[in-house]
Amino acid sequence: MAAWDVLVAGGGNAALCAAIAARRAGCSVLVLEKAPKFYRGGNTRHTRNMRCAHDAATGTLTGPYTGDEFMQDLLRVTSGNTDEALSRMMIDKSYEMLDWIQQQGVRFQPSLGGTLSLGRTNSFFLGGGRSMLNALYRTAEGLGVEIRYESELTDVEIEGASFRTATVQSPSGETRIEARTLVAASGGFQADIDWLKQGWGERAENFLIRGTPYNKGSLTRALIDKGVRQIGDATQCHAVAIDARAPKFDGGIITRLDCVVFGIVVNKRAERFYDEGEDIWPKRYAIWGRLVADQPDQIAWILFDAPNLEKFMPSLYPPVEAGSIAELADKLSLDPAQLCETVETFNASVVGGRPFNHVEPDGNRTEGLEIDKTNWAQRIETPPFYAYPVRPGITFTYLGVRVDDRARMVMQDGRPAENMFAAGEIMAGNVLGQGYAAGIGMTIGAVFGRLAGEGAAAHVA
Repeated sequence: MAAWDVLVAGGGNAALCAAIAARRAGCSVLVLEKAPKFYRGGNTRHTRNMRCAHDAATGTLTGPYTGDEFMQDLLRVTSGNTDEALSRMMIDKSYEMLDWIQQQGVRFQPSLGGTLSLGRTNSFFLGGGRSMLNALYRTAEGLGVEIRYESELTDVEIEGASFRTATVQSPSGETRIEARTLVAASGGFQADIDWLKQGWGERAENFLIRGTPYNKGSLTRALIDKGVRQIGDATQCHAVAIDARAPKFDGGIITRLDCVVFGIVVNKRAERFYDEGEDIWPKRYAIWGRLVADQPDQIAWILFDAPNLEKFMPSLYPPVEAGSIAELADKLSLDPAQLCETVETFNASVVGGRPFNHVEPDGNRTEGLEIDKTNWAQRIETPPFYAYPVRPGITFTYLGVRVDDRARMVMQDGRPAENMFAAGEIMAGNVLGQGYAAGIGMTIGAVFGRLAGEGAAAHVA
């Protein structure tokens, strides 16, 4: 008889939802977390909220957000590059998640100021991601789930479509663990810069990793090498524009910048390169990492003026400030003449005059530019002037393992695995072929985590 009913690889939201669901069904559960205890939880430590469908306002949500609207938002941000049946199933199950996750000890609060249009669609964790994570750990441990830290699952033995044993590396050495089922919830591979280079080339050297340095994809590689079908490619990921002064790893949410809609974005040539007002920020913030990655030296600057300084959540770092655009250019090591021309041309093209409203497209636009700003266009004319330097910030990658609607891994020959399940970032590419909208990563983790835990328990039974 196997030593464990359910072996869970990973220590974040998806892993704990799976562990709790399996333990509540009566299984013995072992969770292996690669990180030390203080850094447990992968990217969940840095999150703020999750996006779930709901039919009415609640004490912490300002209005309804139907499954149909959620699905349309997902199709829009992915440009249809998603498994629609699987995504629809996830969205349908997300209706239950707000109650289920609270039953596991997680608490929500009203959305914070400056979060730009998320009060209706996204539920914010009271105390943020670390508090949410701590609540799940308390519940799991209280139920009798065993947690082992600094334990990395590096290899698996698979016979046909069935998991047999796992190879685990820890400070005490290498061991083999037997279990009747495996849940892979070990995150993406974004902390492995060499792997990122396989898709992005040398540009990846200039990428910053927003989350944990422990997500290097060792289990993902092992599963694919042993016959599990791959989903996605090495270039697809959740990438946002973050403060270029952030650390290489683990800068988290406080390095993200949400001020693009309040100004313009220029590259090293002091030129604009994309429409800053294409759609409301929660539906477009995740395109900016990829856009900056395509600019010279993977660097850009967000420029705005004094009236907009306090309209968004600032970075951990202060903006660069100057009394004129030319002085700002000097401080940014940009060509002053070119930056002045870019700003002056932009200002002369602004039309509209409607009341500024960042919550929805307001129609204030430019006309006649090679790249027009289609909403929220305001003249940048009131000193002092400000700028934030930004680089691509990679949150998590989408290359991972294929799953079915029961969270079972799918083998290369198309068979569902007998006793292997996956949840969270390691299978996010099934839902997110490209693009992102705020809070969807936590939805994928929670819904598929619960599904994987229940599926593992059913197999054991």
